[in-house]
Amino acid sequence: MAATDRLRRMGADREQMDSTTTPKKTEPGWIVDVPDEIAQALGVPQGSIAILHPNEGRLEVELLPPPSEELVKSVRRTFEQFKEAFDEMKRLGD
Repeated sequence: MAATDRLRRMGADREQMDSTTTPKKTEPGWIVDVPDEIAQALGVPQGSIAILHPNEGRLEVELLPPPSEELVKSVRRTFEQFKEAFDEMKRLGD
């Protein structure tokens, strides 16, 4: 493959990744969904989450497995149970 073709493909891959893996800022770091291709290359489950955080001038990464269905259901139940309180905190700027 010619160098220009590789660069063009890398640019297209990056555009696709940028649209699907936008980091979510947390304190003091970022949460990123691990793309399926990278999860496969690392040998971790699809749907894994990467936590990036600075540490002594370096960027460290912690990989977390995807949440279990039980955890997702529990969070959704809790959200529904306290939806009015969450909406009020959001309105007040928590």
